[in-house]
Amino acid sequence: MAKVIMIQGTMSGAGKSLLVAGLCRIFRQDGYRVAPFKSQNMALNSYITKEGLEMGRAQVMQAEAAGIEPLVCMNPILLKPTSHTGSQVIVNGEVRGNLSARDYFAHKTELIPEIKAAFRKLETYADIIVIEGAGSPAEINLKQNDIVNMGMAAMVDAPVLLVGDIDRGGVFAQLLGTLMLLTEEERERVKGLIINKFRGDSTILDPGIQMLKERGQVPVLGTVPYMELTLEDEDSLTDRFDAKHVGKIDLAVIHYPRISNFTDFDVFEQMPEVSVRYVTNVRELGTPDLIFLPGSKNTMGDLKWMRQNGLEAAVKRAAGKVPIFGICGGYQMLGYEIADPDSVEEGGRIRGMELLPVRTVLQKEKHRCQIDGKLEAVEGIFAGLTGYEFTGYEIHMGETVYCGEDGKRSTSCADDAMRNVKITETVVSDSTGCVYGSYIHGLFDKGEIAGHMIQTLAREKGIILEGGVWEDYCTIKERQYDQLADTLREYLYMEDIYGMLREAHIS
Repeated sequence: MAKVIMIQGTMSGAGKSLLVAGLCRIFRQDGYRVAPFKSQNMALNSYITKEGLEMGRAQVMQAEAAGIEPLVCMNPILLKPTSHTGSQVIVNGEVRGNLSARDYFAHKTELIPEIKAAFRKLETYADIIVIEGAGSPAEINLKQNDIVNMGMAAMVDAPVLLVGDIDRGGVFAQLLGTLMLLTEEERERVKGLIINKFRGDSTILDPGIQMLKERGQVPVLGTVPYMELTLEDEDSLTDRFDAKHVGKIDLAVIHYPRISNFTDFDVFEQMPEVSVRYVTNVRELGTPDLIFLPGSKNTMGDLKWMRQNGLEAAVKRAAGKVPIFGICGGYQMLGYEIADPDSVEEGGRIRGMELLPVRTVLQKEKHRCQIDGKLEAVEGIFAGLTGYEFTGYEIHMGETVYCGEDGKRSTSCADDAMRNVKITETVVSDSTGCVYGSYIHGLFDKGEIAGHMIQTLAREKGIILEGGVWEDYCTIKERQYDQLADTLREYLYMEDIYGMLREAHIS
């Protein structure tokens, strides 16, 4: 049976996800088969496995650090918010339906057998499993029937490391207050405390650390410095949305209320002299060199939001002057119409932005698959992408078909089904070759696709970028995982952590 250790936090954003990734990379470097696990994840950024199953991207990032293929058993429950009070519930990669927060809370314990089965399956792959909690174990309103923090730790008899975020301030109160609110049995599971995201000389913390040891009766296993990494974080907590700097090449991503899978644009953030700005209004849009419309968990609702705040009109004015590129829900918005006969989202039908000659009908069944191949017959400004290899995945509820430039279904196409396959698997553009759409998430990650796009924009702008040739995004991430592991080795007491693993057992 696998050895197990769990990372819990004093709050959301304490750094649990990256610490789990770093430990996964360390254990992998030390020769162990290691895997991440999170029983319940709430996120709009998701991933499709080789089997066509859906899981949270945080565990995908951690699996990459561990050097193994992402498996849906690493994240048996995924909640994708559809409103402020409800979520789509995905269990073992399959949609179970939409539930209000209250209904899910009342029935979540029914999913414990699914969680246990997923964990047991993961044990067959791993020597060590690193579990991530969610939020805080001391949230009184969520402690009853917990399945993701101390409840999860009890299921598998896991020792717990409790992490606090000093960058936000009040870390000593965070850690001691959390310990005080735990039951005696729960406190006994906490085998170490970690202070995360420290800036400066850590020796000035010595009096506080001594107090933590005395009052908390738990050893402090390290003070981890603030790290300038660009690895994925939980989508609800990202600081990417705050970036306002405008680079030599400026990319604007429309940040609608239900934005999803914005990890599609992470690769561009690695490029010097390139800025990626997430914009929520016309004033912020400015004059970018490329506008992205990302995925959406509520495509019709987010299109209405764009229409009401003026962003739709601003994007349409920019079309023909700068490239517009829609991914998944953003691609659907660019068409002539989105119809929802089965009330998958809001029901009825809505006029699209009328920038691409396509129509979309939302369907109850979600389309999920991994995909790879070559881009075929890309037109317009990005015609040079034709023939480039890509790897990605599709995750959408809807079928998109070509229609005429007048918005009517095309009768000139001999085989609409084949045309639809072509849309789904590659990139479709308008007659001007300046508006593009694709269902493929991760389209820009592999090889030179992103680099070619940026160099094309630079040529159009008449400038030369000093960055030159950019690395494959996977290579960049591998280096960052190693950097993360090196930092944790330096600042955590890894001997003590290995000692916990030697003592750990699963009842």
